[in-house]
Amino acid sequence: MAALRYAGLDDTDSEDELPPGWEERTTKDGWVYYANHTEEKTQWEHPKTGKRKRVAGDLPYGWEQETDENGQVFFVDHINKRTTYLDPRLAFTVDDNPTKPTTRQRYDGSTTAMEILQGRDFTGKVVVVTGANSGIGFETAKSFALHGAHVILACRNMARASEAVSRILEETARTLWALSERLIQERLGSQSG
Repeated sequence: MAALRYAGLDDTDSEDELPPGWEERTTKDGWVYYANHTEEKTQWEHPKTGKRKRVAGDLPYGWEQETDENGQVFFVDHINKRTTYLDPRLAFTVDDNPTKPTTRQRYDGSTTAMEILQGRDFTGKVVVVTGANSGIGFETAKSFALHGAHVILACRNMARASEAVSRILEETARTLWALSERLIQERLGSQSG
């Protein structure tokens, strides 16, 4: 990122991209706030979009929230035996006051379940997915799980259903870990540049 900025190129066209010197953090109860390291202040609204956000749902499987001796919240990944100050749920934040789109969004045959569910919080919802051990059913079940839903896999074969549950848990943990690592690297790059 710093190399792109040095070359005079924008890092990204994403409106959620934070300006240099900013960091996204969460409170103990899941509200997102933004720290401006340049001016040494914090705020609830995103510095570019002005939106307030919160994290969606509980921590992923195998994760735990702790507090260090300074009162700073950190997260423990028991599966990979690592700790981080970055909330793994930051990849799945939802707007505090979501606005309804004025036009109907269109989907086609190449649209994924993750794209359709993006920005939605299914915490506390129960979803039954038929044929969830493979194909479209599996991807749909995984997407709902990543968005906080309690997912029931309706499959004909119990062994295949159990295998699908294991794969969903494994892929969910791996996806969230990769996202948190990417966010850390982006923030380190923006702070050094």
